Amino acid sequence: MKTLSYKNTKISYTDSGDGTTIVLLHGFLENKKMWKDYITFFSDKYRVITIDLLGHGESDSLGYVHSMEENANVVQEVLQHLKIEKATVLGHSMGGYVGLAFAELFPKNINKLVLLNSTSKADSHEKKINRNRAIKAVKQNYVNFVSLAIGNLFSENNRTRLADEIEKAKVQALKTPLQGIVASLEGMKVRKDRESLLKQNLFPTLLILGKKDPVLNYEENSTQIENTNVKLVSFEDGHMSQIENKEELKTVLLDFFE
Repeated sequence: MKTLSYKNTKISYTDSGDGTTIVLLHGFLENKKMWKDYITFFSDKYRVITIDLLGHGESDSLGYVHSMEENANVVQEVLQHLKIEKATVLGHSMGGYVGLAFAELFPKNINKLVLLNSTSKADSHEKKINRNRAIKAVKQNYVNFVSLAIGNLFSENNRTRLADEIEKAKVQALKTPLQGIVASLEGMKVRKDRESLLKQNLFPTLLILGKKDPVLNYEENSTQIENTNVKLVSFEDGHMSQIENKEELKTVLLDFFE
C-alpha cells in the first residue's frame, strides 16, 4: 500500500506496470481492491494507478461533504506526486462523476475518459430526495443499509449466479466508515451537471451502460451522448459491469485504451 497526504488526510493508492497511465476510480461503497483482476490484466501493457477516494478503503475522510471536485483534486495530487502529466481515467459510477470533474478541472492532464455505469447528468430532484433518505437510513442501520445497497446494484438474474461475488462486495463495502458514506452521498447530491463537457468532444470518451441497471436508467442515460462523439457500449446486465461482464469489459477497454 502506498500513501500520501492531501490536506493532512491520508490517501491510499497503488501503482503497477509501465507505459501509458490508466487511472481506475471505484464507485460509492467500493474501494481500489475491486480492480485487482484489472490491474493484473492491464499492467502488462500499461501503468495502472488505483486510488481510494475520500472516505473509502484506506483513504481517510475529509469533512462532511466529499465533493466530486475535492476527489478530483485528490486524483491530481496522486498524479503530480508520481510525476505523471497525462492519464486515461476510468471511473465506475461515483468514480465516473470524479472522472468528469477531473476532466473539467484538469483538461490538459486527461488523455481519454471511460464512464462505466455512470452519467454526466446531475441528480434529479427525486434522486436528491433519495440521497437524503439514504443518509437517514445509513445513520439508523448501517449494516442493513450497506448490504441492501450492494445487492441492489446487480441485475436480478445475476443475484443468484454471482452470490459469492456479491458477498465479497458487501464485505468490502462494510469497511467504509459512516462519515465516508454520508460525505459521499452529500457530495453526489450536489454535483453539477457535466453533459456540456461531453458535447465539447475534447478527448475520446467511452460510455458503458447496463441495460438492466437498477440504479441508472438505461434509456434515460443513453440520451446524454446525443450530438457528441462519445462511443456507447451496452451490456445486458446491471450496474456492476466490472463484475457482471468482466471478460467482455476487459476486451472493450483494451480496444479503447489502444
